Amino acid sequence: MMKEKIAFYVMNAKGYYVLNEFISTFGTKNIEYIVSSVDSNIKKDFFYDIQLLAKEEKIKFFSRTELLENTEKVFNGYKFVIGWRWLIKNEFNLIVFHDSLLPKYRGFAPLVNCLINGEKKGGVTALFANGLYDSGDIISQRFFQIKYPLKIDGAIDIIKPLYFSLIEDIYTKLLNNIELDSKKQDDIKSSYSLWLDDKDYFIDWKWSSKRIKRFVDSVGFPYDNAKSYLNGNIVKFFDVTIIKDIKVEHRERHIGKVVFIDNGVPVIVCKKGLLGLIKITDESDSDLFINFRSKFI
Repeated sequence: MMKEKIAFYVMNAKGYYVLNEFISTFGTKNIEYIVSSVDSNIKKDFFYDIQLLAKEEKIKFFSRTELLENTEKVFNGYKFVIGWRWLIKNEFNLIVFHDSLLPKYRGFAPLVNCLINGEKKGGVTALFANGLYDSGDIISQRFFQIKYPLKIDGAIDIIKPLYFSLIEDIYTKLLNNIELDSKKQDDIKSSYSLWLDDKDYFIDWKWSSKRIKRFVDSVGFPYDNAKSYLNGNIVKFFDVTIIKDIKVEHRERHIGKVVFIDNGVPVIVCKKGLLGLIKITDESDSDLFINFRSKFI
């Protein structure tokens, strides 16, 4: 049996899901501690859920803002990392779980960018940390086929069991003293996914209607929703649909304009295709009335 205990550095829905599944499957006796953090960039970050779970299960819990240096310095067991964004100084036995099929989409918001780009497959990679940008040796991967349209909360629900499947397999090997095989990444095939700031949530109306649809679906709940400007005010996009295209004279001059309203649904001209606005609101989440003289920028 494994002598060392394990530690979890976890955030958000995926981290909370994995903790619950791990405790249900393996119990708590080998969990040394749990670390989590508030994530102000999303609407439901599960920080307090994770904290409460640790308290109920009598597991040592730390917030990221607490001083962990001494704890990390002396702990030599395996550390499982899910959704973490910060440096963990002691990289010994540090295993990162990253929601992309590495080496593609190293970095931040990989699942979001995978969906925006219309990838046919998504997944999770378990890798050894090496101090660089998600470039350590790969232990194992799980993938799923993506069927569009797919909203980000639905994708998260699909990917959560893949996280636990990897952890269950790896932890079972550790319990049985089986060495974890790994392989180097092919850096030539790598790509990088950057963090999102406030401006990154705004729609580029020169995109095709299909790409805008994927974008709206990819940055919805628990993220801050796609946005645009209308008459100088910010508009939030919750749900849109693809509309059969028509020929628009001088199309380049009219991108972002309402071309007609179909059964109460405003239809917008994109560089390629048309987009129907099913649910949009102002910044206070109040529904908006859109007329023919509307143009989104």
